[in-house]
Amino acid sequence: MEFPDLGKHCSEPTCKQLDFLPITCDECKQDFCKDHFSYSGHKCPFAFKKDVQVPVCPLCNVPIPVRRGESPDVVVSEHMDRDCTFHPGRNKNKVFTHRCSKEGCRKKEMLQLACAQCHGNFCIQHRHPLDHSCQAGSSSANRGRASASRAPDEKPRGISWLAQRLRY
Repeated sequence: MEFPDLGKHCSEPTCKQLDFLPITCDECKQDFCKDHFSYSGHKCPFAFKKDVQVPVCPLCNVPIPVRRGESPDVVVSEHMDRDCTFHPGRNKNKVFTHRCSKEGCRKKEMLQLACAQCHGNFCIQHRHPLDHSCQAGSSSANRGRASASRAPDEKPRGISWLAQRLRY
């Protein structure tokens, strides 16, 4: 053999493959083949020195420092019990924020439903001018009442009967 010192055998006990380009582990200082050079590939006993992970609180998204020897799960749960700034009862991102302006109604909606006549904000049930007794556009509100009280066989002038019914 011309080059007896070329290459090294993999230090993994189950492998022992002769590798001409071995990789030396920077922690345990042993030589490994391409299949076993990672910390998990050869179960390096010193991997904890390099493989440091910082857990993040799932509620407030803040990194939580963990000392050596402590369990990350225990530290995160203690943070959630004591120091976490997230409180489920006080959620700042409320979905139903638009309160109905009708007197006596306490409903809230996700979207703002503003009346075109009085510009008040109303719930689905009170969104039409007749439903919240709109005072601002009394002439248009009276027109809607008049068309509703009209005989069913009488046709309105100009606008189709269905279009006028759907408008109010």
